[in-house]
Amino acid sequence: MIGGNATVTLQTRSSSSVNEIGERVTVWTDAVALTGWLGLMSGDSKRAPFDTKLQDSTHVFICDYTTLDGISPERARLVASGKVYEVLLIDDPMGMHRHLEIYLKYVGGQ
Repeated sequence: MIGGNATVTLQTRSSSSVNEIGERVTVWTDAVALTGWLGLMSGDSKRAPFDTKLQDSTHVFICDYTTLDGISPERARLVASGKVYEVLLIDDPMGMHRHLEIYLKYVGGQ
């Protein structure tokens, strides 16, 4: 058992709806709760035009192996402590079914 420093929720995009002003709104559904280690791989915090400070970082979440049937990275996100991460890749290293490595990109808070 890996243990961990974070319990996160992996969510899938279930549908989209239209709000009162005609914008598409994505509806996210909780798929599975995972406990593991969330760590920063690389990151930067540069100033963009108009002195806007933007965080650009990538993370990895490592947890015990579990089957994630029907969950594809293209339709998934991970929420940890109110922070939202886009799922880039879900990897089962060498197909050994020992642990999962979920590669993430930080996209903001809720």
